[in-house]
Amino acid sequence: MIHIVFNEADVTILQQAIELDETLQGEVLLVRDDYAVGPIKDIYTEEGIEARKNWWREVLSGGDGDGGVDKGLVDDNQLVAELIEKLTADEEEKVWIWSAQNKHDVSGYYWLMSQLKAYQGRIYILYLNNLPFINEKGQLFYPQWISEIQPKEMLKAKRLARPITTSEFEVDPDEWTKLCNEEKGVRLLEGGKKLVQKEVSFYDSELKSYISGDWQKASKIIHTFLNKAKHTTGDLFLLWRLKQLIATDVYDVQGNVKNMKDFEVKKKAGVLFES
Repeated sequence: MIHIVFNEADVTILQQAIELDETLQGEVLLVRDDYAVGPIKDIYTEEGIEARKNWWREVLSGGDGDGGVDKGLVDDNQLVAELIEKLTADEEEKVWIWSAQNKHDVSGYYWLMSQLKAYQGRIYILYLNNLPFINEKGQLFYPQWISEIQPKEMLKAKRLARPITTSEFEVDPDEWTKLCNEEKGVRLLEGGKKLVQKEVSFYDSELKSYISGDWQKASKIIHTFLNKAKHTTGDLFLLWRLKQLIATDVYDVQGNVKNMKDFEVKKKAGVLFES
């Protein structure tokens, strides 16, 4: 059995659950990229893959993640190649894809499953959609992320495992292709597995609302956004968007505009601020 998750924190939780239940024994693989943001046009071609890498190079340039693309830290295409090799070599091998109800996991699900149709019947989905769990305080809650679930509660989740259906292998890749062809930069989850897309500047308006007339480190602005905004995304993506905003010359900046702890931002006095 091979388990696939989409967040690094999920790996630890799932490995702890495996220790509690030998029927879950298997390798845990991580899809690292965040397919809920960035270009996905021609995502399975060399040109599309390189276009996405170039976009990430721009996003991470001069910031906390600078150089990450070229250090080979993220190579999901190699992961899929190795996964297909294992499925081909062992006809008894199965894959369990773990997805919580969030845009990051669902976007990753679409990207991954669209490449595995040849192994229909051996690819399972565990979609934790509106399933209640018990937290550390003994209270019921609905997790948005797999890492929020206690390892012992993950044993309940395994009952959700089911093969991805023939219909899903027909419809879901078509839905993903439609999203790819829209050429927009942000994907949001409306409910179920329904993704909608927005422009890459989607988060800018709310991000601006956390920039005040007082000096704040970029890290504090981003942290406030992540704690208060209804729709959130990765901090490095937000750092890139913040840098795009301060380039409009309606903000004062001090420090080295590089890592999020290196510089401070505030609204310029007398400049009207759009919400």
